[in-house]
Amino acid sequence: MPRSIWKGAISFGLVTIPVKLYGATEEKSISFRQVHPIDGGRIKYKRVCEKCGAEVPYAEIGKGFESADGRMAILDKDDFDSLPLTSAKSVEVVQFVDQKSIDPTYFEKTYVLEADGPGTKPYVLLRDALVKTRKSAVVKVALRSRESLALIRPRENVLLLHTMLWPDEVRDTGFATPPEDVTASDAEVAMAEMFITQMEGEFQPDDHVDSYREALQTVVNAKLSGVPMQVGADDTSAGTGEVVDLVAALRASVAAAKQRRQKPSEDSKAS
Repeated sequence: MPRSIWKGAISFGLVTIPVKLYGATEEKSISFRQVHPIDGGRIKYKRVCEKCGAEVPYAEIGKGFESADGRMAILDKDDFDSLPLTSAKSVEVVQFVDQKSIDPTYFEKTYVLEADGPGTKPYVLLRDALVKTRKSAVVKVALRSRESLALIRPRENVLLLHTMLWPDEVRDTGFATPPEDVTASDAEVAMAEMFITQMEGEFQPDDHVDSYREALQTVVNAKLSGVPMQVGADDTSAGTGEVVDLVAALRASVAAAKQRRQKPSEDSKAS
């Protein structure tokens, strides 16, 4: 079982729900060390003060904010612990919303909320009420030295907390808007709709794998065992990005999608 990273309480009107917070996700990637290719020795870095030249242990490194005029404000642990934030240990519900009304761009990280001690009954109350009303709770919470907006929503039998970015942290995407004089014809849109219909289905996370990580692990295993890797043929199936006839390209895509859908059923009949 993972260790909790935060303990506090959710304020749900006059109801208080003691909770523990756990990370809901973990990244799966192959970790590399920086090494000297000649002999495989690890590269190490020293943390050195630019003024006195002393090497500073990580535990003794402070946090400083440099102002525009060069002045430095150095903050220690007590400064962070004594921040005047009501959200430091209390998560107050400020609004209930339809989850679909929030742009996913705002979501930052996902956590699992667990009832702590006497919090079990009010935890279940909030969970069931959110399920029945089909709402999510907007809250403010202070985690990892910063205050965040967050969304609490039910998933299966637990409550999840999604930290969110502040509005000024989400970039304006207007720069990427295509020119207004570039339009798609009705025939092109109709063919694209047909392709989407052929490819639609329920999202099943287990149906998808990290092909890059698998390929990288194969290379690593070959290096460790001293067996040379077989070089595969170059994949020339990727398009050039320059499509002369969109309708023809989409028509071919629809045909290919139909073929992929028919193959599994043919394979099951054969077996």
